[in-house]
Amino acid sequence: MSFNSIYDVSGSAMRAQVMRLDTIASNLANANTAAPTEATAYRALKPVFAALYKQTAEQQSLSAEVQMLGITTSAKPVEQRFEPNNPLANQDGYVFYSNVNVLEEMADMMSASRSYQTSVEVMGRVSSMQQSVLRLGQ
Repeated sequence: MSFNSIYDVSGSAMRAQVMRLDTIASNLANANTAAPTEATAYRALKPVFAALYKQTAEQQSLSAEVQMLGITTSAKPVEQRFEPNNPLANQDGYVFYSNVNVLEEMADMMSASRSYQTSVEVMGRVSSMQQSVLRLGQ
């Protein structure tokens, strides 16, 4: 695997983690939003990724990158609360709240942050290896 392939793999992993962090930020920002109907209640966003395998130009090895397929909404039901005095309450007195689980989002945020940090460290080590190889030629 060439150094460029390693940069491509780490770069795509970093882009994936940024997308995860963006959706987590959106979910946390809308965690306690209320809506008058179930259809208009905020639903948690989840990014969908796939591994993309490529044959290198030399046909000797495979490299893999992360490809973003899209963003889906969570299938979990939204929370329904009886709050007849809430201005958003429907005729039955119910208000609908998002299906975002704050603890789950915080755990995902820590995981995405650590994965991003790992990719940064990989790029730093590859750069250090490249510099060492260049010094060998002196």
